[in-house]
Amino acid sequence: MFIKILLLFTVVPFVELALLIKIGTVIGTIDTVLIIIITGITGALMVRSAGIQCVFRIQASLASGKVPADELFTGVLILVSGAFLLTPGLITDAFGFVLLFPPAREIIKEFLKKKIKSRIEQKNPSFHINI
Repeated sequence: MFIKILLLFTVVPFVELALLIKIGTVIGTIDTVLIIIITGITGALMVRSAGIQCVFRIQASLASGKVPADELFTGVLILVSGAFLLTPGLITDAFGFVLLFPPAREIIKEFLKKKIKSRIEQKNPSFHINI
């Protein structure tokens, strides 16, 4: 697991940097920086909006006496989306924007729920996402 995390934290930034350099040589440095700034601002606004909506859904669930498990899961995915969008780079931005798109988020959420459920049924409470 350590090797996978180490590769993730070294390979992804390297690929992001190489892509930004390549884009910078094609469209120019200023335009590349503007793209990064625009995606950052747009992503922050979208995460904020999605987060506020999620908080309202959590409050509505609690007010009706329901456990807001699904809404909390959505909130975690929105938080992860925000982390991707705060990381400079186009690949991480793409993943962040995908997580903000509700149909894609639902697909990812269902996949993770099945993965967690199978772990619980195997009586193995530890949870790993194999990358």
